[in-house]
Amino acid sequence: MQNLAFLSQLAFLIVLAPIFSRVTKIPIAVVEIALGTIAVWIGYLDNDNDIFKTIAKIGFFYLMFLAGLEIDLRKFIHFKDKLFKNVLLYFGILYGLSFLLYIVFKLNPVYIVAIPIVSLGMIMALINEHGKQHKWLELALTIGVIGELISITALVIFDALIADGWGIGFYKSIATLILILIVIYYFFRFVGVVLWWFPELRKIIMPENDNMGQDIRVSMALFFVLIAAMQYHGIDMVLGAFVAGVFIGNFFKHKTELPETLNAVGFGFLVPLFFVYVGTTLDLDVVFKPEIIEHAMLIIAAMISVRMISSFVSYYKYLGFRETILFAFGDSMPLTFLIAIATIAINSRAISMYDYYAFVLAAMIEGVGIMIVIKLIMHFSQNKH
Repeated sequence: MQNLAFLSQLAFLIVLAPIFSRVTKIPIAVVEIALGTIAVWIGYLDNDNDIFKTIAKIGFFYLMFLAGLEIDLRKFIHFKDKLFKNVLLYFGILYGLSFLLYIVFKLNPVYIVAIPIVSLGMIMALINEHGKQHKWLELALTIGVIGELISITALVIFDALIADGWGIGFYKSIATLILILIVIYYFFRFVGVVLWWFPELRKIIMPENDNMGQDIRVSMALFFVLIAAMQYHGIDMVLGAFVAGVFIGNFFKHKTELPETLNAVGFGFLVPLFFVYVGTTLDLDVVFKPEIIEHAMLIIAAMISVRMISSFVSYYKYLGFRETILFAFGDSMPLTFLIAIATIAINSRAISMYDYYAFVLAAMIEGVGIMIVIKLIMHFSQNKH
């Protein structure tokens, strides 16, 4: 009964969020994060609820599933080929500048992974807010996909190094990840060939006239199976959720209404739970100390600066001045992965609580502040046109 009462409290916040968002004109993801923070601060919610943590994690995985659902592999491959050199240049500069900052300022090695990390979570929130017809958002989604894979790889390497050092466990984790990526690649090719020879299989798995929700059931089954498979092999479960979305989005295009239905389920309940949970991880009584705020602002400045430089060098000719700035800001909100890195590092005592709170605060400020900055740039630039 206690858990049911807790869930009803959460449901109330989720209902309030769109109302506040419409009244204040603030992006709904920002409102959900803020409501979570305030709810814990005033004692309305207890953020130490295990069911809440589990559901929030599922919400995060579902957000990554929706990100995968947005990927058109044919378009992505064409886009990748078209701007492949720019993609390599972008990530080369991004990681190169991050390593330079680590050397010059004698930072903790955690910063080599943290500063250039990319997450699709807030990019998906931007797409939900502004639509995906903008060139900079289309590029942000494509770069986000590549960056997500690089970031997942970086997280696996980082987690393995923290847990096992340079021992056999580290090499085993890397080998497992490489093997899984190879298996995924050939599985996709195999399924593509099978469905090309037997196209009717698509309609057997997901019938066009379906009054029993078979398409939703198949989607959810694949979602949980792939997450469980990644967990079993000790790989970040985000990869499983993302691959499930890519699979559904590319092999069942005849179900044109399915992405809209899955998005409605996600952004109507599961994803808001995740954003509320992220807000609850911020302790206002601790993180707003001057020294932590200063440290967090330096982290934010470093993350935005390296992305601005990388974006202008790589994509200025393609996007132009305004959209390059929007793209750089859009890529500067790795909220979920930044918190994930901080959590891994503090649990393994690789960083101090001071660093941990700075990372969490930086992630929160980026998630809230940059969303507002992007909205303002979009608003004023549209008014000029």
